[in-house]
Amino acid sequence: MAGMLRSALALLLLALFPTASFAQSNQSPAIVLPTVIVTAEREAADVKDVPASVTAVSAQTINDAGLRAITDAAIFAPNTIFTEFTARKVSNARFRGIGSSPANPAITTYLDGVPQLNSNTSNIELLDVAQIEFVRGPQSPLFGRNTLGGIVNVTTARPSMSEWHGSAIVPFGSSGLWDARGQASGPVGDKVAIGLAAGRQQRNGYTTNAVTGNDLDFRDGTFAKAQALFVPNANWEGRVIYAYERNRDGDYALGDLSAIRLTPFRVARDYEGFTNRDINNLTVNLRGTGQNVAIESTTGLIKWKTVDSTDLDYSPLPLATRNNAENDRQFTQAIRLASPQNAPLAIGAATLKWQAGIEYFNQAYNQNAVNVFSAFVLNPQLGFPVSMRSPEASIDNSGAALFGRATMTFSDKVDVTGGLRFDHESSNARLNTSFSPAIAPASVVAAARSFNDISPQVAFGFRANPQNTIYVSASRGYKAGGFNPAALPGSEAYGEEHAWHVEGGVKSTLAGGRVAANAAVFMIDWDDLQLNVPNPFVPGQFYIANVGGAKSRGVEFDVTARPAQSLDLFAAVGFTNAKFAAGTFANGVAVDDNDLPYTPDYTATFGGQMTRAINSAISGFARAEVVLSGAFSYDEANSEGQDAYTLVNLRAGARARRLFGEVWVRNAFDTRYVPIAIPYPGFAPSGFIGENGRPRTFGITIGTTF
Repeated sequence: MAGMLRSALALLLLALFPTASFAQSNQSPAIVLPTVIVTAEREAADVKDVPASVTAVSAQTINDAGLRAITDAAIFAPNTIFTEFTARKVSNARFRGIGSSPANPAITTYLDGVPQLNSNTSNIELLDVAQIEFVRGPQSPLFGRNTLGGIVNVTTARPSMSEWHGSAIVPFGSSGLWDARGQASGPVGDKVAIGLAAGRQQRNGYTTNAVTGNDLDFRDGTFAKAQALFVPNANWEGRVIYAYERNRDGDYALGDLSAIRLTPFRVARDYEGFTNRDINNLTVNLRGTGQNVAIESTTGLIKWKTVDSTDLDYSPLPLATRNNAENDRQFTQAIRLASPQNAPLAIGAATLKWQAGIEYFNQAYNQNAVNVFSAFVLNPQLGFPVSMRSPEASIDNSGAALFGRATMTFSDKVDVTGGLRFDHESSNARLNTSFSPAIAPASVVAAARSFNDISPQVAFGFRANPQNTIYVSASRGYKAGGFNPAALPGSEAYGEEHAWHVEGGVKSTLAGGRVAANAAVFMIDWDDLQLNVPNPFVPGQFYIANVGGAKSRGVEFDVTARPAQSLDLFAAVGFTNAKFAAGTFANGVAVDDNDLPYTPDYTATFGGQMTRAINSAISGFARAEVVLSGAFSYDEANSEGQDAYTLVNLRAGARARRLFGEVWVRNAFDTRYVPIAIPYPGFAPSGFIGENGRPRTFGITIGTTF
């Protein structure tokens, strides 16, 4: 392990400090990195011109690294992690220490311009995806609510207007893995193109139930995407995208934290449940460009539902079970006006790029969860089973926003950017908690709240030359307030969270275009911090509470290099120091100066890919990734946590003109770690339950392109 890490560091040094391999005059000038175009600010731009930290994971990287889900791509973005269970419905992005609950994320995922207002729909299978962008820092001045920490921006590949092409891959692997996915697109006449993609995935569970001998956390998924692109003339286009995903997965692989550390991937429980999820996502995008203005309309309609059942005590005893059903219907509409692409308004010797828009959203969320406790569990005096409905909730949200942003450029060297957004939203909730038999009175809450927020941004950029850009920015982000489906009495509602974020950075192209290097330093101060805290009276139930403030400081570096046409190197390193501010209390306990949960003090990825011709028709390739995570805490009290760990991923194979095959291994040295655990006093002897991280997996992949 140490030897591989030293090798990875040596490759990074080679990329950072151009040596003779870059300086030789006989190197071909054609060896350059491709220009990275992102839509992190709602319109296409060179990533070097965006005054923010953006990591773009291209379709090529998705294919080369064998990425199958959005969260797999997070290793390429510094200070970025996802806290997720084996159940695909629970996946929360965290940037630089900022995160929150599934129903109120701090980092919102955008799928083809449509925000996923609940993280139940954010981690989906990668199917016909062109790029994933991890945009760190508050994006509220452009995107509004729940982008306090940034956005994950996912775009679907455009169907080809020129010719039909496509691909298909079939991975087979350990734990009974079987996966097949393919896509094809092409023109239908002169003005229309269509794209079709579909996939199917199955694998056995990694975790065994010692009581029954069954595996628990198996997966079974079906997913599909269809799109149509209409281009009636050079100035207008319309695009319709429909995506569907159906998951029929096993139970959570949760067990007592101490026990799963001693005997990984082995738990003991009397009840085996399941986690099901269905997502329907429809997007309609219209774009038009005139001489002086461009217009864009993005309409999104999402319907999803989840049903899960689990052993609530996670033990061999028949103490408690939980059955939970959730569903949501979401509608969003955005209309944006802007200066035409690549045609800013000339104002004397300066130029002006601008955009302005209006947005509307409506969301209807419902949850019905029933906890069933055996006799004597709730109280030694209750010698009969009790069902606790917590919650039976209906929460409706709607909101509207106005935003504007302008960038003035002087002498093609200096950019001055200002942005402002106003958001208004209202929330109506009906929240019920009851028992059967009625051992206590039912709790019924019917309430409404409204929120208004203004999010400003200023940024300054300087290009000393086309290869180097320096920027500084200051933005205020916010996370919406609202209602918890279930909480302690008096804690049903929570307020907005706000944060000021100051960032400075440099983006450079070196060695004649063969090296791209970026660095950033950031400072975050936020108040009215929303924290996901456990309900001490309901096992496994959390609710959002405003607990105080926090501060985060850190730096980030990322480098990509192509010293030769056959060799690509990459590295991403981030350091974060995120702590609660003075006077912050969680569950009545002071957490001043404690580390924020799930915030590693560092993250790092080093790797490279080499390609060599075997003969005139076949080339071979090899790829390695070394992924490091620093230590972090599971809870605000910092009472339990995960030590630093390292993962190694390897791939090698051969490609012909139409066919390819490869062998791969993830977590090659079978590192044992617990990436997620939650406080669970009462049922768990250690006070925490958690899940083991993915073990070593290996397999082969075959595929074809046409």
